[in-house]
Amino acid sequence: MVNEPTHAPLLSIVVPVYGVEAYLYQCLESIRADIPAGEADAVELIAVDDASPDGCGDMLRAYAAGRDGVRVVHLSSNVGLGLARNAGLDVATGRYVWFVDSDDWLPPGTIAAVLDRLRQLQPDVLMLDHLRVHEDGRREVDASSPLLRGMTGVTRLADQPRLLRVQHTAWNKVVRRDFMDELELRFFPGWYEDIPFSHPLLIGAEKISVLDRVCYLYRQGRQGAITSTRSGRHFDAFAQYERLMDWVARKHPDERLQAELFELMISHYLVVVGNDGRLHPHLRREFFHRAAAHYRRYLPSGGYPLPPGATGLKHRLVGRGDWLAYSALRQAHRVAGRLRRPGPAAADGGSPAVDEEPGRRADNAPTRDGALTPERRDALAGGRLP
Repeated sequence: MVNEPTHAPLLSIVVPVYGVEAYLYQCLESIRADIPAGEADAVELIAVDDASPDGCGDMLRAYAAGRDGVRVVHLSSNVGLGLARNAGLDVATGRYVWFVDSDDWLPPGTIAAVLDRLRQLQPDVLMLDHLRVHEDGRREVDASSPLLRGMTGVTRLADQPRLLRVQHTAWNKVVRRDFMDELELRFFPGWYEDIPFSHPLLIGAEKISVLDRVCYLYRQGRQGAITSTRSGRHFDAFAQYERLMDWVARKHPDERLQAELFELMISHYLVVVGNDGRLHPHLRREFFHRAAAHYRRYLPSGGYPLPPGATGLKHRLVGRGDWLAYSALRQAHRVAGRLRRPGPAAADGGSPAVDEEPGRRADNAPTRDGALTPERRDALAGGRLP
């Protein structure tokens, strides 16, 4: 049973929880302690216990006891990150909703800045900047953060198309609830669940605002990220992109937009197929051919902007379905990378916006991918194959 708030808040913060016993208190406190004096009625915190196998459920019960504005939903079985977010959304009463992952946290001053911007501009979507925080405390600017610079007031994606290349996650966006309902958006089950959710928000929004300050601290270094977990569940990406492309075809059939999304999709597939940490070798060929099938299915009639250099060559090989040429080229670049520097070659390539996605534990707990290291940054800049 979830108690209803007395007054409808401006902002609902939904936190799905699974297997994060060591990080949960820090996350919850970073939200609660940051609510400004006199603003308690403006923010509600909804934590969703996704049948967590550790002590998270008991921690949430204890945390909510005697704390106004904290509500807990306990699920009877594990449903995964996307559907746990939906469960929180179903009981949220705020005008705006923000999905925060339970192993991350907010820096001081964030809630006040977010509330102020929401009241001032009343956007459909408020985009936020973040930092990657490593286990040793080191903080790193995300590769897509520069795309958020220099925007004031409100804008649309048509006027700022670069926003489509900002990291496509749910947690870097605060969304007007009615707008989300108008777009008929919810999260789907499976890995890569942010794909058919995050892009449509930007595509459909008439008013996008960018809060050019760090509002989110994104934890790195946890074990079990899907971006370093070999699993056939990486094939979930195909169903998620099908949902995205079908939504765009129905709601916004614009060929230029479809071309932009097509390029991002193929680049993302190349990141996955080229990464030893994601696919077993015996699955790599099948994934490549599934990507080639999507290439043929969704290729815009007017073509699309082919990336330059080696990335563009990889796109052409996917378009031809030429697995042998791709695998030979991939191997050649990996050997060349090992010869150019000590240590292992960079694991993946592609554009920073799609390469640096949030990971998920194989048991559905949210977790984190590794940082964009100097070696990986060099690999991206040089256009080397994974």
